[in-house]
Amino acid sequence: MLIRQDEVDTTEETLGRQANRIVFVIQTGRLRNPLPAAPEDLIQVIDRRRRVIAATPALQGRPAADFPPPPKNETRRSGTACGVGPSKDGCFMAVEYQVGFGSNALFIIALAPEPGPVPRPTTAALLALTIPFITGLVGYGTWLSANRTMRPVDEIRRELDEITATDLERRVPVPSRRDEVGLLAESVNATLDRLEEAVARQRAFVTDVGHELRSPLTALRMEVELALAAPEDADVAETLRAVMENTERLAAVVDDLLALARLEADRNFEREAVDLTELADAEVLRRPRRTQVTVLSEGSVTVPGSRSELARLLTNLLDNADRHASAEVTMILRTEAPATAVVEVIDDGPGIAPEDRERVFERFTRLAEGRHRDAGGTGLGLAISRDIAIAHGGSLVLTDRADGRPGARFVLRLPRS
Repeated sequence: MLIRQDEVDTTEETLGRQANRIVFVIQTGRLRNPLPAAPEDLIQVIDRRRRVIAATPALQGRPAADFPPPPKNETRRSGTACGVGPSKDGCFMAVEYQVGFGSNALFIIALAPEPGPVPRPTTAALLALTIPFITGLVGYGTWLSANRTMRPVDEIRRELDEITATDLERRVPVPSRRDEVGLLAESVNATLDRLEEAVARQRAFVTDVGHELRSPLTALRMEVELALAAPEDADVAETLRAVMENTERLAAVVDDLLALARLEADRNFEREAVDLTELADAEVLRRPRRTQVTVLSEGSVTVPGSRSELARLLTNLLDNADRHASAEVTMILRTEAPATAVVEVIDDGPGIAPEDRERVFERFTRLAEGRHRDAGGTGLGLAISRDIAIAHGGSLVLTDRADGRPGARFVLRLPRS
């Protein structure tokens, strides 16, 4: 089809040139019959009444070609005319030019045989063989390239199919090429790293939960068994007091576990404007404490967040400072550029060694000194506090006191917008 269209365009261009030459002959007044042209040219000059004025030798004595004149306001027409050749057989391509206007107008019609379905068979045959060959070659090359590219993906898939929860230390092979597949393998390995860490943390958490719950349950069972073994000798009030203490410890552990589960399950909690100064005063006055607690504030310090979660955070910090302070706990609330709220909780206790300052934020971690001071702690308060701070886009760290005196200084930073 492409070859035939090219042949049609070439023939039409040739006919246009032939007709233009005759137009020049007419305009210079040198028109004669027969027309000066090559023996194979087919050209007629006819008048408005469709009479042949001049023709090439091949069309001498032939009637005028039955081809309509150009449309109004145009001087050229092209198309197909049939039955006008020397043998009256077949169809011809025709290009017609008009010279002059009115009754004196002349029409030059140049004819040529219409190209057949395969005007250049040799070229068509060559293309018919070459194009499928090239297409097949390109397809084979594409298949090889895709196969080579996807081979590492298949290896990654097989390795992932074999990885289970019991062998999360395995990793997928990383190709040597730094392409999309290599980046995919690195991302998969990074995801497996995070998954292994999460599973390890979950297993440790389950182990710690079992240990922490076992202690109050064992104490409860022991108190009840002692009372049942010698009911006449048991001090009912003392037994109930011990049972109540262990029950409260068990309830505290369960409450903290529920808080952790809630934070891990959904951090898109509803947020509102919370005045930390008002919240701190309310938490200090909510119940008596062992030490004197002082709240210092520059004024209203407001942050967006969950009021209940922020209240738990401040309570955990105050409770922790109250357990470890000697006589006084100070809470300072202030703002910091560009848009940060800062809460400092300072106690006058013995402080925490620098190497242990990150450990206190781990779950179920209680230092030896803390266990000695308060054997009933859950070891989850500071871990929950840091999780709440991170869920609000902030941070919680433990540093030295600014005045250089002994004690611990927890610094909470939260965005104000």
